[in-house]
Amino acid sequence: MERTGSRPPVRLSGLTAVLSAALLAAGALAATAPAAGAADVDLASNGGFEAGLDGWSCTGGSGATVSTPVHSGTSALKATPADSDNARCSQTVTVKPDSTYTLGAWVQGSYVYLGASGTGTTDVSAWTQSAGAYKQLTTSFRTGPATTSVTVYTHGWYGTPAYYADDLTLTGPGGDPVTVPAAPTGLRAGTATASSVPLSWSASAGATGYRVHRGGTKIMDTTGTSATVTGLTASSAYSFQVSAVNAAGESAKSAAVGVTTGTGGGGGDDAGLPAHALVGYLHSSFANGSGYTRMADVPDSWDVINLAFGEPTSVTSGDIRFSLCPVAECPNVESEAEFKAAIKAEQAAGKKVLISIGGQNGQVQLGSTTARDTFVSSVSKIIDTYGLDGLDIDFEGHSLSLNTGDTDFRSPTTPVIVNLISAVKSLKAKYGDDFVLTMAPETFFVQLGYQYYGSGPWGGQDPRAGAYLPVIHALRDDLTLLHVQDYNSGSIMGLDNQYHSMGGADFHIAMTDMLLTGFPVAGDQTKVFPALRPEQVAFGLPASTQAGNGHTSPAEVTKALNCLTKKTDCGSYRTHGTWPGLRGLMTWSINWDRFNNWEFSKNFDAYFGG
Repeated sequence: MERTGSRPPVRLSGLTAVLSAALLAAGALAATAPAAGAADVDLASNGGFEAGLDGWSCTGGSGATVSTPVHSGTSALKATPADSDNARCSQTVTVKPDSTYTLGAWVQGSYVYLGASGTGTTDVSAWTQSAGAYKQLTTSFRTGPATTSVTVYTHGWYGTPAYYADDLTLTGPGGDPVTVPAAPTGLRAGTATASSVPLSWSASAGATGYRVHRGGTKIMDTTGTSATVTGLTASSAYSFQVSAVNAAGESAKSAAVGVTTGTGGGGGDDAGLPAHALVGYLHSSFANGSGYTRMADVPDSWDVINLAFGEPTSVTSGDIRFSLCPVAECPNVESEAEFKAAIKAEQAAGKKVLISIGGQNGQVQLGSTTARDTFVSSVSKIIDTYGLDGLDIDFEGHSLSLNTGDTDFRSPTTPVIVNLISAVKSLKAKYGDDFVLTMAPETFFVQLGYQYYGSGPWGGQDPRAGAYLPVIHALRDDLTLLHVQDYNSGSIMGLDNQYHSMGGADFHIAMTDMLLTGFPVAGDQTKVFPALRPEQVAFGLPASTQAGNGHTSPAEVTKALNCLTKKTDCGSYRTHGTWPGLRGLMTWSINWDRFNNWEFSKNFDAYFGG
């Protein structure tokens, strides 16, 4: 969120800056491969691409087969990188533990890579900088003591022309035949709402995915060991099972778990919010072109009012301060007593009033336990002084980033991440179950994590990419509402592996679908960010064209809501579910909506019958 109207979108940076270093590092692995043993076999499937892309998966729809140029046979792979996609084409191959393998391929083009990952020892790659004609790349590796499969791949480099690959081979001892995995164990249900239930289970060895069954009928597929089933009926009993799948087939179903959904009704079951809530930011500590709006003048449409902003005394202090806009800047500002009385009146009418920390100018980095503890005490003082209902985390800019080597969102090690999680948990514990916790990250810090997480394999990506994911994940049981800012954003890849741009229904549909479906972080199928409950999710938009880049017309907002809650008006993007329990909308800001004759809130009220 920002004090002024709009600003340029944040974009991924640093990829091209490390090209030379990355190439040198990868090139060091291009050793001469040993000759294959007499009993070795070629384990790669369709390595000559004679059967098209059968057995291969290419990122972003970048791959195709062509008849020229080829190294041998009638077909070869052609893969075309984009500015943010290196055109990686891969397949997973069954191997034996503690065995040596030789990987080879013939390639043509600028900056073509050949590699293997998941080896259990040292992952390897080879590359060529500029091959005008087909050139052979080879490398070798030894599998780890528990390794039964590896992923072999080719890729180019960001923004370079298409490359070609042909006659890829992986030579070594044949792996054991793939067998059907055992049925999953440990199926358990989390806290059910009136329309959804979260499920989780233990992994099955050899499984590449799982199927969730309701009453014996398959209802969804997932690659992770958790899923949220939505679209259920209130006060109803359900039975769920899970099966495991791989190339050999599907396992038997797990033992069943029974669940009864919660009661329905007009009120939501998350910290007293209504079933569909409208969230808005109120410029309370500053003025801008939208003008100052007194708390007492906020219309009844708004269910959650976020006070913008609490800001730190310095970036690293953790000492958060909040005060009303100075009279010189806001001539019509109310007194402290009037402000507090208006907050109580809003709460008496069922509204929630939160302190929002951060914003565009309020960079907060809790790099030490001292800063963490100061954050807890200073935020508590604001909450107590004004009698607030909770906290909104609106960390932007450089507040959150991941240290090099911090690669798993499920177990973060970066101090600014770990300390923020700890601080919020302390606040939640202090104020209890009625404490409202919301977050308003930018897409760069959440959905971009589908492609990039932290500084990446060579340390050259923007370390802020996906940096909110560990915070959201660690606090998901305490989180009332996540409303990502679907604005001031560059194009983001959705689960359809296509890029989506802000300003229309498609962007909100694709970005919200990612949160309600879950996604592998940085494409790693072993690190899947689990879906959030629909009652925990809203999406954020600017209230007017002056409020930020990416304004969406009321007609397009309605289309997005129709698609997500009813699966109508979806356009070209196919969602992975239907979520009538989607919580609602957030906007920057109440002030800008007033400036725009309340267009945003009027459209919300008309849609949900407010």
